[in-house]
Amino acid sequence: QVQLVESGGGLVQPGGSLRLSCEASGFSFSRYAMSWVRQAPGKGLEWVSAISESESTSYRDSVKGRFTISRDNGLNTLYLQMNTLKPEDTAEYYCATHKTGGWTSGIQYWGKGTLVTASS
Repeated sequence: QVQLVESGGGLVQPGGSLRLSCEASGFSFSRYAMSWVRQAPGKGLEWVSAISESESTSYRDSVKGRFTISRDNGLNTLYLQMNTLKPEDTAEYYCATHKTGGWTSGIQYWGKGTLVTASS
């Protein structure tokens, strides 16, 4: 049974930091590209960052230099280090597994999300 379980969300003041984790099970984690996707209140899904099987990374422009995606294949865990958080980063953050073929392929698995709120 495939599971993606996110953790690490919470309330933080603007300028603060959080580290999200996503524990994967039920599939060969190291063989797939992974992404973080977010959904702000009342808005649609927005891709945030991706990491390939070979640990190449990609970010949306608005988080470049502030967020860092990483993975630990030995622990089957995906991470997102978020620094200098802004109110516009407030969203539910989802961990997602891409289909075979890298991060340009579609998503095959989704986690249930963890809420990040950047507010004073």
